[in-house]
Amino acid sequence: MKSSLIRFASRYINLTEAEELALNKSIPVITYPKGTVLLEAGKALNVCYFILEGLVRQYYMVDGEELTTSFYWEEQPVSSSDGFMHNKPSNYYLSCMEDCTMAIADFESESDLYARFPKFEMLTRILSEKILSENQNSFSRFKLQSPTERYQTLLREKPDLVQRVPQYQLAGYLGIKPETLSRIRRRMMSGNP
Repeated sequence: MKSSLIRFASRYINLTEAEELALNKSIPVITYPKGTVLLEAGKALNVCYFILEGLVRQYYMVDGEELTTSFYWEEQPVSSSDGFMHNKPSNYYLSCMEDCTMAIADFESESDLYARFPKFEMLTRILSEKILSENQNSFSRFKLQSPTERYQTLLREKPDLVQRVPQYQLAGYLGIKPETLSRIRRRMMSGNP
């Protein structure tokens, strides 16, 4: 039976048996329990995680308060590009919101895979372009939409996130206060979006 990492990669590129073996050998898959802090501000993250199962939250500490800026879920990479490629410390934290099963690559093992199997570099490029496009669209929507529209977009595009994340963290992710999110939800439930 093929690993979930192989099944995912096979959706984008055709893999030979040798490539599957190299990927399984070079990129370990580890499960972290809920609450595990993967990265603390001030430290460098020298690996890239790829979430196979679970949910990771990115947040900053500002005046002693956690401010959630992003969530990462299944089939998304989680990293600090400055830390991964340049060993620079992060300004944010990464924490597992659920038990998380992730593939983990360090810069050296990834570079070795690229050198031996150029197809993996093509896979990374395809995924990077997809993520860049999604992030650009998301950022543009965030700037243009009202808080209510942001919440409606979240419900439409990632409805399960509302069930997986506490309301105060969702509010931070949407760029609003928890009270504002409560008012939006009440209005929507009463049929007044």
